[in-house]
Amino acid sequence: MGIFSRRQTTTIEQPSAAGPDRFAARSATAVATLDPALRALSGRWTIDRPHSRIGFSVRHAMVTTVRGAFTDYDSTLHFDGARPAESRADLVIRVASVDTGVEQRDAHLVGKDFFDARRHPEMTFRSTSTTQESAESFRMTGDLTIRATTHPVELQLDYLGSVVDPFGYERAGFDGTTTIDRRDWGLVYNQRLEAGGSMVSEKVRLQFDISAIRSS
Repeated sequence: MGIFSRRQTTTIEQPSAAGPDRFAARSATAVATLDPALRALSGRWTIDRPHSRIGFSVRHAMVTTVRGAFTDYDSTLHFDGARPAESRADLVIRVASVDTGVEQRDAHLVGKDFFDARRHPEMTFRSTSTTQESAESFRMTGDLTIRATTHPVELQLDYLGSVVDPFGYERAGFDGTTTIDRRDWGLVYNQRLEAGGSMVSEKVRLQFDISAIRSS
């Protein structure tokens, strides 16, 4: 994501106030506005897979963290810079593409104990609403489907910046994160440790490091 420059300017509209409580009044009524550059990004985008990462991290044996990613997926992104609430995203992930760097572990993940890729080859995310939280931060709510089970999740989504690369492609960068309990989607397999606790944590952190290219 180093090709993006993080924008440091944040525009805050604050009403004028007089008297000793003017600072409290401003804090209570401050309204964040979009970075002006975001308005120019309105339109349809797709994720550039070679420069993006859709991954996860989970605690293993209570003492370390295992990280992995999915390498095969399709995406459709629509960003509305003037009306962020109209922005939306659709993502289809082929779970058999999971890669944790260990072949045996990957085979276990795509088997019946976890994703059961033969019966449920795809995991999907479809946004249902988007809320602006600050000049460059958004909260996107959507339906996450794994193993034919759907639950709502909320993504914290941060805008990183935009650039025209040396090949003439217009790119925009976003970071998204959320934490889920895998048991809610039927991923209940586990082993208990002799000292107590789980071999694999039920809490999984999903990470979306997105380099998006404007669609023609």
